[in-house]
Amino acid sequence: MSEPVFQTVTVNQMNVHILPTDKFKTTTMVVHIEQDLKEETVTQTALLPFVLKRGCVKYPTAQQLRQYMDELFGAVFHADIVKKGEKQIIQIQLEIANEKYLSDTSPLLQKGIEFLGEVISRPLVENGGFNKKIVETESGLLKKRILSLIDDKIRYANQRVVEEMCKEEPYRLLSYGKTEELEQVDPTALYQYYLKLLAENPIDIYVVGDVQPTDVQQGVERSFQIERTNTRQLSFNPVQKERVEEQVVIEELEIGQGKLNIGCRTHTTLQDEDYETLLIYNGILGGFPHSKLFVNVREKASLAYYAVSRLESHKGMLIMMSGIEIDRYEQAVEIMKEQLKMMQDGEISDTEMQQTKASLINQLLETKDNARTMIDFAYNGQLSDTKKTLKQFIDKINQVTVDAVVAIAKKIEIDTIYFLRDKEGEE
Repeated sequence: MSEPVFQTVTVNQMNVHILPTDKFKTTTMVVHIEQDLKEETVTQTALLPFVLKRGCVKYPTAQQLRQYMDELFGAVFHADIVKKGEKQIIQIQLEIANEKYLSDTSPLLQKGIEFLGEVISRPLVENGGFNKKIVETESGLLKKRILSLIDDKIRYANQRVVEEMCKEEPYRLLSYGKTEELEQVDPTALYQYYLKLLAENPIDIYVVGDVQPTDVQQGVERSFQIERTNTRQLSFNPVQKERVEEQVVIEELEIGQGKLNIGCRTHTTLQDEDYETLLIYNGILGGFPHSKLFVNVREKASLAYYAVSRLESHKGMLIMMSGIEIDRYEQAVEIMKEQLKMMQDGEISDTEMQQTKASLINQLLETKDNARTMIDFAYNGQLSDTKKTLKQFIDKINQVTVDAVVAIAKKIEIDTIYFLRDKEGEE
C-alpha cells in the first residue's frame, strides 16, 4: 500500500509538517498550539482562537477578513479549541485553492501562509492587550455555547459522565472553559498569556497539498514572526486512577427520554502496544451497526433508541452511551453489563471479528481521501509520540486475535454509571 508521508522541518522551534500530494486541488493548512489542560488556564486558552479569528492588524474587521477570503478564491478560514486527552489544542485552519488549477496563477500558497502568519503573529492589540470589545463579545458567545450544552441531552450526558468519572483529573474540564471565569477575562492579561504560549509551547504547522516543501518552509520563515524562547515539550502522561470503583450517579431534568451512559477505564491509550486490540474491542462492543450493543441492546431487546460505545484514545476511556425508556433503567444496565461479560468470556464470533477489522481498516484507508483527517491522524501520533503509519496500524489490526481481545476485555473496569432521567422519580 503506497502511503503519503509527512516531511518535517523545524522553523524557529516550530515543527512544520508538509505532505506534498497532487490528490487535492486545494491546500489545507492547520496550526496547532498545544497546552496542558489545567484548571488555571483552561478558560484563557479556550477564548484565544475565537479572539484571533476576529481580526488582526492587517485585517482588523470581520468584513475585511471575509473580503480577503473572497480575494483568495473563497478560502475557508476557521479557528477552534479541542480537547485531546489532557491536552487543550488551539487550532487555526485555512483551506485555499491551488493556483495550478486556476486561470489566475497568483501564488496562493504564499498568500495563505502569509495570512496565517498575520493572524497568529500580529493580532489586533491596543494598549498592551487584545481589543476589549472583541474579548467581551467572544467571551459572551463562548458562555452561550457552554450554557447551550444542556439543550443537547446526548452531549450533556456525555460531559456529565466524564465530570463524575474524572473529578480529580484535568480531563473533567470542558474544552470551552468555565462560564464563571469568562466575564472576568482581562484583555491585557489574555494577551500576555498568549505571548507566553507562543514563546514556550509546542507549535505544529501542517500543510497538505500540491506544494513544494521548500516553498512552505520559506513561507513560514518569512511570515511567522514569533519570539520563541524557552520552548518546552509537554509530556503525554494522562492521569489514571489507581483504584477504580463502580459508582452510580442519577441526575434529574425535564426530559422525556433517559440517557444512560456507562464510563469505563480501559488502562490502554494510543501509546500502548495493545491499542489496536482496544480498537477491535470497541468495534465489537459498540462501534458499528453490527456491534453487540446495537444488535443485542437496541435491536433484539428493544431497550434503547441508540446504543453505542466510543473511545477517548488519548485518555484511555471507553463510554457506552444509550437513550432508553426511563422505567427500563435497571434492565438496560443489566444487559449492557452482559455485553462486557460476553467480551470477557470470549463470546466473540468470527463474523464480529472479521466485520470489525474490515470496518476499522476501511475507516483508516478513508483518512487518505481527506486532507483534514490525514492531518488529524498525523497530529494524534505527534501528541502521543507514536508515529505509526497507516500500514503499521492496519498490519497490527489484522494480527489481533480473539484471545488478545479477551485479554483487553479483562482490563476494562466500570467506573461510573450515569443516568439522566426525568423528575417523576422524585419521592
